[in-house]
Amino acid sequence: MPLSSWFWVSLLIAIAGCSGCAATHSHDQQLLQEIQASDLPRELDMATVPAYRVAPGDVLLLHAVNNIRSEHDPLRAGDELLIRASHTSPVEPAETTVLTDFKVINQVYQVQPDGTVDLGPEYGSAPVEGMTVDQAQHAVEAHLKDAIGLTEPKVAVSLHDLHGRQEISGEYLIHSDGTVSLGIYGSAYVAGMSVEEIQLAIEVQLQSFIHEPEIQVDVAAHNSQKYYVIIEGGGHGETVLPIPFTGNETVLDAITHIQGLSEVSAKAIWVSRPAPNGSDIAQKLPVDWRAITEDGVTTTNYQLLPGDRVYVRAYKPAARMFYSRR
Repeated sequence: MPLSSWFWVSLLIAIAGCSGCAATHSHDQQLLQEIQASDLPRELDMATVPAYRVAPGDVLLLHAVNNIRSEHDPLRAGDELLIRASHTSPVEPAETTVLTDFKVINQVYQVQPDGTVDLGPEYGSAPVEGMTVDQAQHAVEAHLKDAIGLTEPKVAVSLHDLHGRQEISGEYLIHSDGTVSLGIYGSAYVAGMSVEEIQLAIEVQLQSFIHEPEIQVDVAAHNSQKYYVIIEGGGHGETVLPIPFTGNETVLDAITHIQGLSEVSAKAIWVSRPAPNGSDIAQKLPVDWRAITEDGVTTTNYQLLPGDRVYVRAYKPAARMFYSRR
């Protein structure tokens, strides 16, 4: 049964067991029989969990499979360009000019802080910052013609390092506004999305910066969906422990997370399941702790839902002893 059907099953059970006052022992026995005959997911009969939809607080694990810069990515200071040129000798060299004195343009040049590439003392500097690679090629050709006086220079320009300016790999927190920051590539809105939808949203965001981006996405930390274990402290108040929901936890798993029951804990345990807004019907599922642990009976070892409260009651004598000392 899908998780979306859990509410209706547990609601019917709650209606059957709720009479507006504390449940009696006979009511508990009747409720346990109804639970046993129900389709509530439990150990050995778990339900299919719907696709996890992320929310602020979750952590994504991202890895760029394809992280090659886009051909339209503008050049910036620090970029390295492989520039090769032919026909770079003077048209009418002076008698004192030795052609071998002119440096061959065929190496890696770095875009300087002023936005130019320095081609050496013979050829000067050509502005390229803010241009695409194709535009930079035309700019270098124009510079060699107009500034140096070459007639037909042939220039080829390519990026020396094709990788994106910033690697996308690691854990990324979903912020309170529902976005995940991708550094210099901006942000993508992902709240409420499944893993497949997140992958598409991030790839669309990266299209302006990376050539045919391909991203792998997984959820590294499920922080937005929780269930709670509430422990009555025998006169010392109550302790509430939030536990991340991953979709495969039972009541026994919840108690394992708190290292078992303490010396003041009774074996009176139940699961309180939140009802929709406006509903005043308590959805209370009793847990037969002895059956789960000593007998291995899985009837009340329910599969938990986000928002469930697993309540562990304390021994009443422990509470009375605490108050009698005050």
